[in-house]
Amino acid sequence: MDTSHATDATDTTDPAVRRFEAICVIFNPHSTGDAPDLAAKVRDQLSQDLPYTPRIRMLPTAHAGHAVDLAKEAAGTPNALVVSVSGDGGYNEVINGVMSAGTTDTVCAVVPAGNANDHHRTTARKPLAAAIAEGRVREMDLLHLSTGDGPGAQSVYAHSYIGFGLTPVVAIDMEKGNKGALKEMVSVVRTFAKFRPFRIQHADGTRAKVDSLVFANISRMAKYATLSEAQERPADGKFEVVLFPHTAKWKVLLKAFRAATTGLGDQPSVSSYEFTALKPMPYQLDGEVRAVPANTEVRIESAPSALTVIG
Repeated sequence: MDTSHATDATDTTDPAVRRFEAICVIFNPHSTGDAPDLAAKVRDQLSQDLPYTPRIRMLPTAHAGHAVDLAKEAAGTPNALVVSVSGDGGYNEVINGVMSAGTTDTVCAVVPAGNANDHHRTTARKPLAAAIAEGRVREMDLLHLSTGDGPGAQSVYAHSYIGFGLTPVVAIDMEKGNKGALKEMVSVVRTFAKFRPFRIQHADGTRAKVDSLVFANISRMAKYATLSEAQERPADGKFEVVLFPHTAKWKVLLKAFRAATTGLGDQPSVSSYEFTALKPMPYQLDGEVRAVPANTEVRIESAPSALTVIG
């Protein structure tokens, strides 16, 4: 759906300032939240407030995973901005679609909709319409996860975090409407009933039983949980590793409470991390649940400045 056709891609001597020829707004029209209304507001505001006239396309998704295809197609348009009106999971699909397009000058942005909006909450600098009018873009690192070889191999990107074990499960549970550290603590206790630690083998051959292992490209999850003291606008080619070795549950509760109140403090910062999943393991990728089979090598790498963003 095009709302305008005239284009004024103003030349500039500053490569960080952009005037977009096309703006593609991707949203779920059947969202239980406010995504359709927010998408319409984005379209109307950009049509009225921008100092130039890009072609604005409304791209509703038809099924789970459709945003990947829509974003990949949109990234084939020169000088395009792809706006995801979604939570963290929807934005994850968009960035994976753009990354699958290969070399592209596409810029990405997210308008928060739904419950999980950790990425926007942690990285946003100014209202999107004002940022687009100003046109100043910046680069952002991504996390890249690759597993195994052959037909079952996975290769996928995350904008915020990749987590195995307890911490990401609790974080998603916290995001389902609870507010305040006390209620978050209740979420932690409830999640304990169905949680079991997992075993991994590190790259040096040593094995460990772990309660939680999170690779974080942002410093905060689920509104109140502060994972590390990482910079909130990540572009340093590294990510933080937050590891909870298996211990008594009351000690894990204390760590979780600390994350929800004062934060966990400094965490190791690396550019890559490898381990082998000794048993089938679910994991959270920007809030979306996936899994790796037993005896699978898992590699997490920073993709430095892989994505250009605005907002």
